[in-house]
Amino acid sequence: MKTIRVGSRESRLAVVQSELVMDTIRAAHPEVELELVTMKTTGDKILDRTLDKVGGKGLFVKELDAALLDGRVDLTVHSCKDLPMEEDPRIPLAGFSRREDPRDVLVLPQGAEELDPSRP
Repeated sequence: MKTIRVGSRESRLAVVQSELVMDTIRAAHPEVELELVTMKTTGDKILDRTLDKVGGKGLFVKELDAALLDGRVDLTVHSCKDLPMEEDPRIPLAGFSRREDPRDVLVLPQGAEELDPSRP
């Protein structure tokens, strides 16, 4: 049986989103083997300046697109906010997952720099 390699950024959020997509695929096709392949993107590596100073497009997808095109992965999972406006015709958008509740928010007191896990 062929294993489908799913490309994802290494960030915890990207991995969770990719695992949710993989769970959906498994539910529809339990016979399919899936493997998560994570990688750092240019956007993940640039920590010393704001991304608007870099001036590039697709900073969070370039490496994943390259891996898809050269066969290192079979599909990739992205947040729509990371996709450039111009689509590469070689890489179709094949599906979208269900949107989660957008009302999620974290409010901290002014000046808070970290959370105290002992307090609710």
